[in-house]
Amino acid sequence: MAEKLLDTTGLGYPFPVLKAAKTLREMAPGQTLELLSNDPASLENVPAFCQSAGHQLLDSSRIDGGVFRFIIKRAQ
Repeated sequence: MAEKLLDTTGLGYPFPVLKAAKTLREMAPGQTLELLSNDPASLENVPAFCQSAGHQLLDSSRIDGGVFRFIIKRAQ
């Protein structure tokens, strides 16, 4: 289970990534964030953000109602 949940459903690009970046900055290194988004662009943008920022994308999946779920581990 992630330490923090961030629900960005209803928000389009770039807001899911911007809000995830802000939330991750406020978290301790090694903590995990569960990010929810229904923006199809998130499927490409969230992994690209994680790679460029050094965060680890632990899991990505599609859940009910076309919502995408990402588990991100904050960089050390």
